[in-house]
This record gives sequence, C-alpha cells and structure tokens, in this order.
Amino acid sequence: MPIGYKQMLAEAEAEVRSVSAGEGAELRADPDVVFVDIRDPRELEREGMIPGAHAAPRGMLEFWIDPESPYHKPYFAEDRLFVFYCASGWRSLLAAQVAGRMGLRTASLTGGFGGWKRAGMEVAEGTRK
Repeated sequence: MPIGYKQMLAEAEAEVRSVSAGEGAELRADPDVVFVDIRDPRELEREGMIPGAHAAPRGMLEFWIDPESPYHKPYFAEDRLFVFYCASGWRSLLAAQVAGRMGLRTASLTGGFGGWKRAGMEVAEGTRK
C-alpha cells in the first residue's frame, strides 16, 4: 500500500536530527558544519538565503552527493555535518534523510528558512536576474 507524505515526514523525523534556528545560528560558526539550501533558484533570488550556505537544488541532490556521479560536488565528500533547509522544513527533512542514507552526517533546520527569518536570524539578500 502506498504511503502519503505525512508518513514519509514522520519516518524522516524519527531518523534525522532537527536543529532549531537558535542552534543553527550557533552551528554557523563551526567550520565542520555546512548549510545546504535545497530550494529552487527562484526562491533564492526572491527570498535570499542563510549567509555562507551552499545552494543545491533538491532535484540534483543525490547526483551532487554521489562521488560516482558526473555531477558530484566535492564539498559533499567532506567529513562535515550538513544542515539542510528549504522554505518550511518538509523538503529539507526528506533531503536530510536521503543524504544520511547516502552516508552524510545530516540535520534538518526546523521550520526551514521561514523559521530562520521569523527568529530574526541573519539573511543574505537574493540576487535578481
């Protein structure tokens, strides 16, 4: 029987470390932590992003992580904690789960970028084309 998104999110929540905006702000100072924004490039342009985060569109994530892929990004091969985030936290929770299954140490930013902004955390402005 197929499962719905709510069950998928519940399973991911049981598997993935959650990071609050406050904890995330503290982790930004750690050189062994990488923030990964998986939102669509249009969202980044419109809303901005967490300063210093890497943009990795969700649709390419598995290919960018896998060192055997022609699209592999070397920063994903580093032994670091990868904190994934999206707009509200759902996509990044599932992305962190997949990345963890692929061998990365992962966490998901609770509340996503929206929660980060509501908490008054620093935001880098998006670039309009």
